[in-house]
Amino acid sequence: MKNEEYEVLHTEGSRPVKMWTRGVPVEEAAKKQLRNTATLPFIYKHIAVMPDVHLGKGSTIGSVIPTLGAVIPAAVGVDIGCGMMAAKTTLTANDLPDNLGPLRSAIERAIPHGMSPKTRGHRGRDEGSWHTPPSVVDAAWLQLKDEFDAICLKTPKLKNTNNYRHLGTLGSGNHFVEVCLDEQGSVWFMLHSGSRGVGNAIGTHFIELAKQDMRTHFINLPDQDLAYLAEGTQHYDDYVEAVGWAQRFARNNREVMMQNLIAAVRTVIHKPFQTHVEAVNCHHNYVQKEHHFGKDVLITRKGAVSARAGELGIIPGSMGAKSFIVRGKGNTESFHSCSHGAGRTMSRTEAKRRFNLDDQIRATQGVECRKDENVIDEIPMAYKDIDAVMLAQRELVDVVHILKQVVCVKG
Repeated sequence: MKNEEYEVLHTEGSRPVKMWTRGVPVEEAAKKQLRNTATLPFIYKHIAVMPDVHLGKGSTIGSVIPTLGAVIPAAVGVDIGCGMMAAKTTLTANDLPDNLGPLRSAIERAIPHGMSPKTRGHRGRDEGSWHTPPSVVDAAWLQLKDEFDAICLKTPKLKNTNNYRHLGTLGSGNHFVEVCLDEQGSVWFMLHSGSRGVGNAIGTHFIELAKQDMRTHFINLPDQDLAYLAEGTQHYDDYVEAVGWAQRFARNNREVMMQNLIAAVRTVIHKPFQTHVEAVNCHHNYVQKEHHFGKDVLITRKGAVSARAGELGIIPGSMGAKSFIVRGKGNTESFHSCSHGAGRTMSRTEAKRRFNLDDQIRATQGVECRKDENVIDEIPMAYKDIDAVMLAQRELVDVVHILKQVVCVKG
């Protein structure tokens, strides 16, 4: 009997790959990458694939990889703990100024973004930067410092990374900060970021250690980026500790940025308002121990969000499309997961080749955002149709709110 909820990729000698992708395109390269992952002997039950799936570095973006006795550092990647935060406010559309330019500028000053500054606001406000209140960052760092110091005793080179200094910064690429309106006209604040420089260093270090382990033990893999760390080894224990810390850093990073975002908005909108009327803070690049099908297993979500029954999550579209606040249905076959966004249909290089600045301006009409050649790679047409993506995962989540951005600050 044909399953109407998902499709299954079967490969002899490997675990099944269950794909919630009906009605959305899936590139052959991504399918090959998924089949390679499914051949690993420690994959538990099956791999679950979300409708935003596309080829990734190390592992397929939009995949949920359950493992017993091993972890694949490159499957988690280097943007450890990357995820979303959204907060509903008591503001409404009528409270927003007619000219949203000053609001975007205030946010850009409040949250360091892009490839620089490398540190959190060394310039003064008159030079276009913002001094994050030390108490905000210090309070967040105090929750992280002792464990980080312990990790650095084992891996000293992590001490010289951008750790404390990247706390409260956005980063680049597809990271963003947005002001959105929901279907009732309520104002939401939303942002997307991860563990920044220190997470990248942790991921890179352990990916290389895993590859070294494969060479040491003469283990041949269909893809070297599937190199893994075996449970019971020192490298495994050290990685689990470090990746867990990086995920906490990422969550705290989003909390700090949200505080600064709120403070920035208050400098432009003087009407008193409350925030966190509803709030979500969720990872979509991470690994953690969970209980599925009667066993405690490691679940790696590479571009996927936890969607346990009743759990709230965030599925953003592109910078010109709507986003969704969702409630999980606790679908067991998906390992209680849903997509983390729309998913790219083309590389950044291809987007820049195919589209021009006029295309970008038209695609982001009505959104106060950068409209220049440096953000063409984030053009909405480089992403899948978010409505098709949501339809394909209707058995995974229910939609609670539909958000449309009116201000977007890109990393």
